[in-house]
Amino acid sequence: MNLNKFYIALALGAGAIALNAACKVSIPKGARAVKPFDGDKYLGKWFEIARMDFKFEKNLSNVSARYTAGEEGLIQVENRGYDVLKKKWKQSNGKAKFVRDPQEGRLKVSFFGPFYAGYNVIAIDEAYKYALVVGNDLRYIWILSREKSVPDSIKSTYLNKAAELGYDVGQLVWTSQTDLSE
Repeated sequence: MNLNKFYIALALGAGAIALNAACKVSIPKGARAVKPFDGDKYLGKWFEIARMDFKFEKNLSNVSARYTAGEEGLIQVENRGYDVLKKKWKQSNGKAKFVRDPQEGRLKVSFFGPFYAGYNVIAIDEAYKYALVVGNDLRYIWILSREKSVPDSIKSTYLNKAAELGYDVGQLVWTSQTDLSE
C-alpha cells in the first residue's frame, strides 16, 4: 500500500469514528426513561416551561414543539420560538425515532442530517400533560406542558428529580409564554 492510500484510509477511519461519536445518543447517569411510554399520546403540541439555555434557543421566548407521526415510524418535529432580540419567529424542523423499544421514552432527534442527540422522557403524568425531558448529558433538560404553565406541585417534583440527577436547576431559563401575534 502506498503512503497516499494509507493516509486516505486513515482519514476515512477517523471520519467514521467522529461520525459515530456525533451520532451517539445516551441518557444521563442515573436517569431512567419512562416505560411504558405511549408515543401516540405524546404527539401534539407542547409548550416549553423551562430549559438549560444553549445556542439554538438563546434569546427565545414562546417556545413550543409540535410532534406529528411521520412515515416509517419517524416522528416529525417542529420547534418554534420568538427571538426577542431580532423580533421575529425562529423555527427548526427535524425528525425523531425511538432508540430501541417504542414502549420506552428514549428517542433520538436530528435537526442536521445524520447527527442525532438523545431525547429522553424521564417523567410524565398519566394524562400526558406535563413532561420532564433530558438530553444526552447534564447540559440539556426541558420541562414541557400542554398548557403555558405547570402547577407548582409538578414543577417541584420535576425540579427535585432533576437536582437528584445532578442538574444545576438554578441555571434553568424559565421560558416566557406571553401571547404574541404571529
